Order: sequence, then C-alpha cells, then structure tokens
Amino acid sequence: MTVARLKARPAVSPRERDVSRQDPRSRPVRLKDSSAEVAREPARAAAEAAPVDRTVSAVSRHGLDAFAFFVANLQTGFGPFLAVYFSQAKWTQSDIGFALTVGSLVALLGQVPGGAFVDVVRSKRFAAAVAVIGISGSAFALAVWPSFPVVLLAMAVHSGASCVLTPAIAAISIGLVGRARAGERLGRNASFAALGNALGAAGMGAIGYYLSNGAVFYLTAALVVPTIIALSRIRAREIDANVFKEAASAQAPRASGKDGVRALLTNRGLLCFSACMVLFFLANAAMLPLVGSVLTLRASETATALVAACIMVPQAVLAVSAPAVGRAAERFGRYPVLLLGFGALPVRGLMLAYTTNPYGLVAIQVLDGISASVLGVMVPLVVSDLTRGTGRFNLALGAVGTAMGVGAALSTSLAGIMADRLGSHSAFLGLALMGFAAFMLVALIMPETRQPAEEA
Repeated sequence: MTVARLKARPAVSPRERDVSRQDPRSRPVRLKDSSAEVAREPARAAAEAAPVDRTVSAVSRHGLDAFAFFVANLQTGFGPFLAVYFSQAKWTQSDIGFALTVGSLVALLGQVPGGAFVDVVRSKRFAAAVAVIGISGSAFALAVWPSFPVVLLAMAVHSGASCVLTPAIAAISIGLVGRARAGERLGRNASFAALGNALGAAGMGAIGYYLSNGAVFYLTAALVVPTIIALSRIRAREIDANVFKEAASAQAPRASGKDGVRALLTNRGLLCFSACMVLFFLANAAMLPLVGSVLTLRASETATALVAACIMVPQAVLAVSAPAVGRAAERFGRYPVLLLGFGALPVRGLMLAYTTNPYGLVAIQVLDGISASVLGVMVPLVVSDLTRGTGRFNLALGAVGTAMGVGAALSTSLAGIMADRLGSHSAFLGLALMGFAAFMLVALIMPETRQPAEEA
C-alpha cells in the first residue's frame, strides 16, 4: 500500500497568526511615519515664511498716494501758521512759547507709546483714521475756541495723534507692498508728502492773506474728508498685518511680548542707528533757523521771500528724488545711501559758513533736500530691516523718532549759544563738525541692514 507523504507546514509566528485571523473585509491601515512628518515641518515652515509676490491693485496704490498727500496738507496747518494765529489773537510771547512747548513735549514723549499702539492694533487703517480725526478735531478747536486751556489741549491732541499717524502710514505702506518693495513705496510716500507740504503751504498762505488766519484752521479741519476718503481707497485685504512678524529666516524664532521688547533693547544695529540719528539732528535742526536769522540781517527787505524759498527748495528736491532714493536702497543697499544723506550735512554746514550771498544761501538748501529725501525713506526702511521677526516695528520706529526729537531739541539751544557768543560763522562751523561726526559714526558702526533674500 502506498501512503501519500504529507508536506510539512512551516512554523507560523504568533504575529502572523493574528494577522491571518483579521477580517478580510477590513482595509489595511498605513501607519504614519512620525519622523518623516517631523522632517516635513521645516520645509512647510520655510514655504510659509517665503516672501509672497504681492499684487497691489491700482486703487490701493493711488489711495496711498492720495493719503500721503492729504496728510501732509493736514499737518501743514500746524506749522508756522500757529505762531501767526496766536500773535493775531493778542497772545503774549510767553503764552505762545508755552503752548508750542506743550506740543513739542507731547510729540517727544508720545513717540514710543504711539508706535506701541500701532503695533497692538491689528487694523493699521483704523489707527490712521483715529489719528487723522484727532488732528482735524484739534484744528477745529483752535479755530472755534482759541482760549488758553482749549489750545493747550488741542496742541497735546495734535502731537499725540501725529505720533500714531507716522508709524501707521509706514506700517500700511510696507504691509501693502511687502519688504522687497518697501524702499520704492516709501520713496513714493515721501514724494507725495513733499508735494502736499508745498501746495498746502501755498494754499493756506493765500487763505490767511485774503481771508483770515482763523480760516486756515477751518480748512485744516475740513481736509479730514478727502483724507479719510483716500484712506478708504486702500483695500484692507491687501495689507499684510503679519509682515512685521516674519522671521528673517526659516530657522529664526519669532519674538513676541516681552521677548520682542527685550530684543529691541539688545538690538545693536537699532542702538547704533538711534545714536547716528541723535547726532544728525543735533547738527541739522538748527541750520534752517540760523539761515533765517542770517538772511534777516543781510537782506531785511526780501528776508521773508528768501526764507520761504529756503523751505520750498528742499521740498522740491525731496519730491523729485525720493522715489530714486528708494530704488537705490533696494538695488545698492542701505549703507551707501545712508552715507550719501549723512555726507550732505557737513558739506552744507561748511558752505553756509563761507557763503555771504543771500541767494547762494538759498541754493545751498538743495543739500538739505538730499538729506531729507534720504532720511524720509531710510528711517522706516532701516528700522523695518532691524526689527524683522520681532513684531515691534512701530515701537522701534517711535524710539528712533524720540532720539531724533532729542537731537533736534538740543540743536536749537546749542546753535543759539554758539551764534550769540561766537557769531553765525562759528555756529555753522560747529554744526558742520557735528554733522561730520554723525557721518563718521554711520561709516564706522552702522551695518548693512538689507536682508540677503532681498538682494536679488
């Protein structure tokens, strides 16, 4: 009898036996590889942090142009017209000086809180609108109730609102176009602001001459309407509220809260830039008033027209050159453009010291326009570079503004002492020397702040 040989079945492990007992209708489950998922996170973060090519609509672009123009119109009403208005109202010089001092102190002390407010508020358009309404309301109060307490309150409100408005405009501009195109946009803002200053001064001067000085402030208050309309044309959805929180690189952590403030206080580049701005305004702020005094002594009959020309010439240069400064900052970097703006200051002081022709003094103001166009673009741009990833751009911009205010406040007093004791020639030379010190400080300690990703 033949017996069939049985095949030996291979041993089955318990794990395989359990698998074979599963319901064949069930679908196999693929386990996620946690290590692979973790590996994808940096790539995803880098993709999210990568700069987005923003397409800004023509409506928003022209709306921001008009907003910068009308804000300059609005601020012009609080310039030299204030002293004329108070004098016509039979105020004493001490009362006028006290009212102007209140505004100056609030402007100096309110820079940092104003910037912090803009950082906290998510809608930068809302912050700008509140500031514009505050400025318009203060102008209306000056026109309707020119009593001493109301004037002091109006001056404080105007200065506080201005401390909010300046960083808000910068935040809207950079949020609209992104960091890569911020220089060109800020240059465009400065150009339209210069046009607004010039046309506003001419229009308000004519109204004050043909109507009354009080009518200047009614017009200033009425300018809130076109200013708010221009602001509303800037589309909120095109403004990136998180642009200032983007880290400088994919691996850089984002600072927030107290860490963000601490990062600013330990930011070497920001501290260096603030020191440079103090020295610059220590040399610059007193030059134009000193020029006015010299023109009054040398050409008393035409002094008013010549001083007006000294104001208009830098504004014209600023309007023409600011966009080119913004493009140069993006192409060549911030450092060489800063050197150009700071270098024009000591040259200007030196030329003013050795120029006796009144018309030559006016022509030298072209250098003031060059410095103004550079700083008008570079201050918010450099601060934006140095605070990247902290979310504290506006706070830092307010801190730098405070440094500028301190330098300007000390400049007029220092130049006045030098002019009284040593003469205007020595005063111009002293200001030129301080300007040269500011230039050397930029050359020696200021780093290039443009990010490598923006150098393309």
